[in-house]
Amino acid sequence: MKFEKDVVIGLEIHVELNTKTKLFCSCPTQGSDAPNSRTCPVCLGMPGSRPVLNKEAVHKSMMLAKALGCRIADKLVFSRKSYFYPDLAKNYQITQYEKPLGEKGKLDIDGARIEITRVHMEEDPASLIHPGGMSGSGYVLVDYNRSGNPLCEVVTEPQLESPRQAREFMDAFETLLLYLGIFEPGKNIIKADANVSVKETGYVRAEVKNISSFKEIERALSYEIERQRRSAKEGLVLHQETRAWNPEKGFTTGLRTKETEEDYGYIFDPDLVPVELSSFENIELPELPSDKAGKYKAKGVAAEDAKVITQDFHLSRFFDKVIDSDPALAARWVRRELVRAMNYNNLLSSELKIDPSELKRLILMIKEGKITEKTGQKIMDKLILERFDVARYVKDNDLGASGDNSELELFCRQAVEENQAAVSDYMSGKEIALNFLLGAVMKKSRGKADPKQIKEMLLAHLK
Repeated sequence: MKFEKDVVIGLEIHVELNTKTKLFCSCPTQGSDAPNSRTCPVCLGMPGSRPVLNKEAVHKSMMLAKALGCRIADKLVFSRKSYFYPDLAKNYQITQYEKPLGEKGKLDIDGARIEITRVHMEEDPASLIHPGGMSGSGYVLVDYNRSGNPLCEVVTEPQLESPRQAREFMDAFETLLLYLGIFEPGKNIIKADANVSVKETGYVRAEVKNISSFKEIERALSYEIERQRRSAKEGLVLHQETRAWNPEKGFTTGLRTKETEEDYGYIFDPDLVPVELSSFENIELPELPSDKAGKYKAKGVAAEDAKVITQDFHLSRFFDKVIDSDPALAARWVRRELVRAMNYNNLLSSELKIDPSELKRLILMIKEGKITEKTGQKIMDKLILERFDVARYVKDNDLGASGDNSELELFCRQAVEENQAAVSDYMSGKEIALNFLLGAVMKKSRGKADPKQIKEMLLAHLK
């Protein structure tokens, strides 16, 4: 492939599927954390043991491949990827090579379509523990509890152009996983290996291994791009290699020269016969982000609001519980005011404890003019932290919108009489002075008046 961009990035993403048992044995994927306690002869690679394929893992991998729009293989074929490393007791990994589960898919992110090269299934290796850190340990411990957990690997084309875009891709990808229900954050692991090169080196590629968070993928790629450019500027000759990201120190270190696929000596696994995939053809996908956004727009939600809300799985689920109050108004309040209050309190959408019925009541009170939007914002700031009856709170604290026109007329007249300098400024063409007068009236009404109504009254007084 011929490259022309300044930076070229491709991702190899490993998703741990949320199945109860491992890919080729009945050992549980979750449970005891005692080292090597969730193992058996199969996941320990003992002679004479025979793998048996997990149907649930196939089903969930198929869901992901279909959601990415991949061309699905007619048969599921497994291979042995040979390499000698402590995390593989049998010295090979069961994976797919010659014939992956899915090929030629895509995932759209903001302003770009990223093509998916392949989606395939494989088993997770064991965990390696370096007591003194990767570079400082005199020995390594191996925990085989994770060995054999079902992974689905997704490989992108080298089309990402920046660390920020790579992070956006990972965010969109995780959102898709949540909609599919095949992955649980905090319980399952998602890791990425990033292949990155820059124009200045002639696109000599480095693979940065096992980046464990979306924030770290942006940091690791930013560092690696700068390292490669600095090396080129200094006249150093780079070679294709594998590097490790150190999140504590913020840099990558060389591990080994990059292997080619031929180095792994792939062979078809004789213990696993090909599986016909015709029985999985009728898998029905749940509602995906694009489908949900279309449904929201059909109900009157603005396109941009629908897009932003559906990009956050948990926010979308919450919105579903309040949309029937008034779709357009509810979308605006969820996207802007709820998110504003979440950000101020450092809350994630998955951590929301706000009662949807009370937010729905708040939106309806705004729609019906019973409270002003400014009052609603103040209530939102309180509602996101504690549960209470919104209607009673408004009544007990006398926060209802003022509907007495005679009182508002009095406030407007007083504001004009007490702020003659602002009146003069407005009459001389300074439109901003009207906002000062409007603020004076809002203060007198204790924020309960409708700003639009006040503005109309003030303009009548200023003619």
